[in-house]
Amino acid sequence: MNKVILMGRLTRDPEVRYSQGENSTAVARYTLAVDRRFTRRDSGDQQTADFIQCVAFGRSGEFAEKYFRKGLKVVVTGRIQTGSYTNQEGQKVYTTDVVVEDQEFAESKAASEGGYQQSGGYQQSGGFAPSDRPAPSAAVGDGFMNIPDGIDEELPFN
Repeated sequence: MNKVILMGRLTRDPEVRYSQGENSTAVARYTLAVDRRFTRRDSGDQQTADFIQCVAFGRSGEFAEKYFRKGLKVVVTGRIQTGSYTNQEGQKVYTTDVVVEDQEFAESKAASEGGYQQSGGYQQSGGFAPSDRPAPSAAVGDGFMNIPDGIDEELPFN
């Protein structure tokens, strides 16, 4: 099984390109700075991080282009993919990328703007701006909704 889960901050705005052809596809590339869980003894109290290359295709790439900005904390799940190519000097270069299968915000917009200036806005993963959220319906004083009488038989957890 090839499954990766990462949480980190974008080191720069995503770089997005579109494939050629009739059905062009967005390809977004970005780097996540992921803090290491443990520090090395010789590094003192210095926080260390790994810089992981990520690539998102299609709708995920378009989402990254629209909402992701430098400094934003995100959670990414995907798979590791390795590859190689020969550069202009004739040297073989090996690559390791995380191919994104799912990506989401790891903090609220307010929290991310507290420490980082974001250019452009984004919505939380729910897809609603705070003013668009529906108001709770028929809430009692304790914040819970009333359950009508006689519905007990229909509830799955009697």
